[in-house]
Amino acid sequence: MRDGQGNPQTARRAELAAFLRAQRARLRPADVGLREYGEPGLRRTPGLRREEVAELSGVGVTWYTWLEQGRGITASAQVVDALARALLLDPDQHRHLRRLAGLTAPAVGTPADGDLARLQRLVDAVAPTIACLYDVHFDYVVWNTAYARVRHDPASFSGDRRNLLWMMFTDAENRARMVRWEAAARSVLSQFRAAVGERPDDPRFAEMVAELTGASPEFRAWWAEYPIRYFRPATTAIDHPRAGRLDLEIFQVRPVEDPELLLVLQVPADDDCLRRVRALLDEV
Repeated sequence: MRDGQGNPQTARRAELAAFLRAQRARLRPADVGLREYGEPGLRRTPGLRREEVAELSGVGVTWYTWLEQGRGITASAQVVDALARALLLDPDQHRHLRRLAGLTAPAVGTPADGDLARLQRLVDAVAPTIACLYDVHFDYVVWNTAYARVRHDPASFSGDRRNLLWMMFTDAENRARMVRWEAAARSVLSQFRAAVGERPDDPRFAEMVAELTGASPEFRAWWAEYPIRYFRPATTAIDHPRAGRLDLEIFQVRPVEDPELLLVLQVPADDDCLRRVRALLDEV
């Protein structure tokens, strides 16, 4: 694509350059552990010099200068993260920097206890809709009672096995309950394949793929096909041992405050399914 006015790539590089200059200007050498030199009042560069940012992040001065000039160069995730550390960026600024550089947002850890409590209140509030929330690795973060009783209880899995992929491909009870297990499993695998492709150097993803390949012949065969299919509205059917067949409409929503999390809602498709889910929730 030819660069020029109106080119999205050119506009994004210009925004990246402006962001870096602004973050560099707000810092003093003392903020990053460097000694002031020269008369402070005579320092011509507001904030850090380009040479200082390059030194702190371990990149070449010329390369960093080109980045601030909006030239057509590519920055790797490792370099962008090093710049974020050098410029003392907070999580929101780090995420913005990666987006401007054309990268995925940095992976975040498990939500803090206060955040978990808030997310738990969210999934509890939508009952009798079946609801759960996954992180970037498809690990369960929170779920409500409706999810545990209609689908399965993630608490029955431990450690890094408390995960949607492990549940879908290795849990016999879940497989028996799903009327169209293969279609659902292929859909989940396709979304997982896309997520892995966005973070090819993520060690957790590599470990999961290796272990699931050994644990599930279906995963092993379908993974080799390299399926890619992002989420589309769908209805899944559950053959519940007490409630009978339940048709559930699936929705996916990402919280604005942490778009790496994924809220999955499974809504009873009609009044009869809704009544039977409520009956399950009324059980002691």
